[in-house]
Amino acid sequence: MASPCELLIETPNQLLANRLLQEVVLQTKRIEQKYSRYIVGNLVHQINNSHGKWVEIDQETHRLLAFGQTCFELSDGMFDLTSGVLRKIWDFTGKGKFPPSEQVNEVLQYIGWQNVQFTQQQIRLPRGFELDFGGIGKEYAVDAAAKLCMQLAPDTSVLVNFGGDIQVTQPRQHEAYWQVGIERPHAKDNSAKSALVKIASGGLATSGDTRRFIVHNGVRYSHILSPKTGYPVSGAPRSVTVATDFCIQSGMLATMALLQGTEAEHFLQAQQQKHWCYW
Repeated sequence: MASPCELLIETPNQLLANRLLQEVVLQTKRIEQKYSRYIVGNLVHQINNSHGKWVEIDQETHRLLAFGQTCFELSDGMFDLTSGVLRKIWDFTGKGKFPPSEQVNEVLQYIGWQNVQFTQQQIRLPRGFELDFGGIGKEYAVDAAAKLCMQLAPDTSVLVNFGGDIQVTQPRQHEAYWQVGIERPHAKDNSAKSALVKIASGGLATSGDTRRFIVHNGVRYSHILSPKTGYPVSGAPRSVTVATDFCIQSGMLATMALLQGTEAEHFLQAQQQKHWCYW
């Protein structure tokens, strides 16, 4: 998952904790092996190197694609699983440079979810297009891990945390809530660097540019890129956290909010979901 991952388990039973950990590790590795774009030969690699041909998929993949379709429609095309190709010209690791417009325009022709065709059994991408589950993959893995914990330990509260994307299975027996800190990017003193959130069950996800950004001519640009322009979205908050029933839903809304730029807060208010927005 390219991030620190942990399970917090409310139980004195060491055997149960070990079993949950082992099963979640297997489940998470399975999802990563299947959907990571960094692994040669997996399903995503086959799809991205199909050169316009149909590729067979299973029900799990169809569900993810259908969710991606929903994200695309709800965001008016701003949440696009084909926009990952922009990584070829943008580098937000601290070494990247602002790409020239010619490069951006060259890549834009390979973005557009509306050009992707898929059924319950197959998917076809136009030549040069790529599929990238990075926007929903980790959150999906969090929810899958939580679901597994619910099946194996229905009476035990578990908090799944993959790099700040969180799902809590059920309320704790003794304190009811788990306490989670949300980083405040502009906090000046240690006491205010994080907001404390209490969560009894459900999902929590954060998206922002605290660690991934680029500075060009004295201007800071976020790693959140518009699939319509190929450039970073301007005026967006530094950090957005959303709480919903499921982590994948929270992650979707947090990312969608950032893609709205200056309208992020209005977008979040319209969703009527609890959220924290820091500019």
